Amino acid sequence: MDLNTIKKLERPTAAEEITGWREGNAWLAGGTWLFSEPQPKLDTLIDLEGLNWPPLEASSAGLDLAATCRIDEIERFKGPPEWTAAPLLPECSHALLMSFKIAREATVGGNICMSLPAGAMISLTTSLEAVYTLWPRAGAPRKVPAIDFVTGNNKNILAPGELLRSIHIPASALSKRYAFRRASLTHLGRSAALIVGTQDKSARDLLLTITAATPRPIQIYFAAVPTAQALRRAIDERIPADGYFDDVHGSADYKHHLTYHFAEQIRSELAR
Repeated sequence: MDLNTIKKLERPTAAEEITGWREGNAWLAGGTWLFSEPQPKLDTLIDLEGLNWPPLEASSAGLDLAATCRIDEIERFKGPPEWTAAPLLPECSHALLMSFKIAREATVGGNICMSLPAGAMISLTTSLEAVYTLWPRAGAPRKVPAIDFVTGNNKNILAPGELLRSIHIPASALSKRYAFRRASLTHLGRSAALIVGTQDKSARDLLLTITAATPRPIQIYFAAVPTAQALRRAIDERIPADGYFDDVHGSADYKHHLTYHFAEQIRSELAR
């Protein structure tokens, strides 16, 4: 879509070149949402392409993703054998409602910063205990746990002009066992519930991450795999009856049911 209110396109080679952030500015990465509908409040786009951030960097510490990393790069990533949770990257990529053309342009950071309940890059990074690095327009960079970033439907903690720079996924999380469950009302539809459980190979713990069914990610940790009753009770304690997201992709009651159903499947799988 042509954005007929845009008067200026800036192409910085360093984020520090952008000062004096004002209403009407917008960061441009993949642009797959930005160009999908009118943006009458915007008049300036600031293209991140010229910053040339390496999309993925793997090391003994874990995996570092630039916010500008494309979804298809995530989908094609192959980790070392000891990273047993690395298959979550393509699984979450496939959970997104997009064509292969969009996947080659849409970015990990864009999906996270849209902060929609069904944002599968949010599901991926929260379940793997990622940490985001944020760059404010003034002040030092700050690090935020992925689970604390999204605060509601299309809401997050970013200040005006603040930029999501990178995502660090620790090797300890990538080396866990995992179980993945997802459902949508249609074959290629937006997720109604996407739930991931992870478990340390040397422990009997369980980290359950609930996304899509709720406006923001919900994470519940158990030092040992709980009983079915204890699991359901913990979900009820963290998510009130009116805490499920109701939209055209599934009613709140439906998502409530899926959360119980998938959580029990994950508990049972990781208890084995």
